[in-house]
Amino acid sequence: MAQALGQQRYKCALAAIQTVHAIDRAVPIMHSGAGCAGKLDDSFGNSGYISPQLYPCTCVGEKEIVFGGNHKLEDLIENSLKILDGDLYIVFSGCASEIIGDDIVEVVSKFDDANKPIVAVSTPGFKGNNYISHDWVLSAIFNKLVQKREKKKGLVNILTGPPYQDPFWEGNLRALENLVSSLGLIPNTIFGHARGIENIKKLGEAQFTILASPWVGYESAKLLEDKFDVPLLHYENLPIGAYESSKFLRAIADFAGLDPKIVEDVIARREAEYYYYIDRFAPVFLELRIMSKRFAIVSDAQYSVAVTRFLVNDMGMFPTKVYICDNTPTLLQKKVVESANELNYGVIADVEFNTDGYAIHDEIETQDFGGSPFILGSGWESFLATRIGGHFLPISNPIEDKLIINGTYVGYDGGLNLVGDIYSVGLQMNAVQ
Repeated sequence: MAQALGQQRYKCALAAIQTVHAIDRAVPIMHSGAGCAGKLDDSFGNSGYISPQLYPCTCVGEKEIVFGGNHKLEDLIENSLKILDGDLYIVFSGCASEIIGDDIVEVVSKFDDANKPIVAVSTPGFKGNNYISHDWVLSAIFNKLVQKREKKKGLVNILTGPPYQDPFWEGNLRALENLVSSLGLIPNTIFGHARGIENIKKLGEAQFTILASPWVGYESAKLLEDKFDVPLLHYENLPIGAYESSKFLRAIADFAGLDPKIVEDVIARREAEYYYYIDRFAPVFLELRIMSKRFAIVSDAQYSVAVTRFLVNDMGMFPTKVYICDNTPTLLQKKVVESANELNYGVIADVEFNTDGYAIHDEIETQDFGGSPFILGSGWESFLATRIGGHFLPISNPIEDKLIINGTYVGYDGGLNLVGDIYSVGLQMNAVQ
């Protein structure tokens, strides 16, 4: 029997407009109802090149439902090209236009000779969520713009989870760029400031692609390998902290065939600085007994895996339960569990795939944390932490009480940021009022 889900943490497939919104000078064109863009693109920091309240939209209504909306879409595209100065235009279909059988691919094909590239992506909400449609959008863009080219020595593509759905997306990409650059390689990313269509066109020149994600983004990254001969290094974790960042750098060096001495010199320098700061604040970590050493995490696969590995391998904490709530495809769940359990000290994480927030909260309330519970998750978990007297740290969408501009927990510095945020939670709850 169908069941209503409580506290859903993702959106429908049409929310892949967020993926386009993160590409500099890209313009989404909506063949959908009038309210979809505003409802789906509502995260902080999304006032980019085109505001989500100003997207071109056919505003599908009763007339289009009865007679079809292809002609209206064609007029909208034609006028968008005249009025909106973009580098790339992406046409999305919503539920209503798909149900009545409008063919956006056919309409868009009439603009193949336009001065600017136009791509069509079928994204009705009933086909999936925005984690899956992120891949659909990237695959459509890659098929349109990427070409087989002579490889540029040292050029490396970097891909990870969906922008905006991940509140830390831009800071994460910059941190991954820094890690790759430290090995003497040239990072190529397509999202954020001063990146965009020119970087997309360079994807085919790269020596290889790094996908730092448990499963999201694999389809489009694999397309680059299969169609454009760009080998794929699928690193199934977002590296946080010294242990995971060093492991990440060694994996890149091995895949790229770099001199092992180069990577070990980089790691030695970065770890020396990292542990210098850890040593400086060791008394806080050792004497501050206000936090349980056990934690529960409620997030998507990207953060549930990455944060669990960091808290165990770097911080010596223990996972009471790890919940993954991004509706990970069933066939991929075993690999995600294996990735989450790449843990030291013989620790094993109890991983559960569950999209029902109320059921998750009910279960967490019954668990023994051996002290004040430590909960990591979205804004939904803040209510749970308050109710059970626990510590709480927001790490994933939706986050409504923290403004994240270009922050990140990725890399060596990102790991220090996460340590600081974790212990700040404890200090704030126990500060003298």
